[in-house]
Amino acid sequence: MSTIRRLPALPATPETVAPYGTLIRPRPDGGAFGPEDARLDLSRGVPRFYIMRLSRRPLLVRGITRHVRVTQCLAACGGGEWMILLAPPDAPDDPAALPDPARLAAFRLGPREALALHRGTWHAGPLFASEEMEFFNLELADTNETDHQTVDLERRFGFAVEVAP
Repeated sequence: MSTIRRLPALPATPETVAPYGTLIRPRPDGGAFGPEDARLDLSRGVPRFYIMRLSRRPLLVRGITRHVRVTQCLAACGGGEWMILLAPPDAPDDPAALPDPARLAAFRLGPREALALHRGTWHAGPLFASEEMEFFNLELADTNETDHQTVDLERRFGFAVEVAP
């Protein structure tokens, strides 16, 4: 029998999301490339940028996924607060690597924030309370077919995670 771990979604800041990726916020145009910009790796395939429509998902997370060939960028399209469950990308080139259950963290992002995940970052979400939301998504054209490693948290670690807004 699995247990449920309740994890509060903390406000995302550049410092708190640094182990998992880069928090991207609006800034004036014309500035030089810097630490607040996403460092993208789209070199292992054809980039795909699209708007994905998602129906509300339960805030109870039973599985967590990573993509080892690509960085991934997510942002709410049209506004709205959203959340995501993350674990650091330890050993992104090791196909047997697992997420570290002690380092799971949930974050809350605003409507004018994007998240660029490091290659291999474990993630579940976007999660949100409304019936439906749309998200900008930048990944590779075949990410969902060939680069989608998922770990069942209940089977592997004996717990699911309830993300608390």
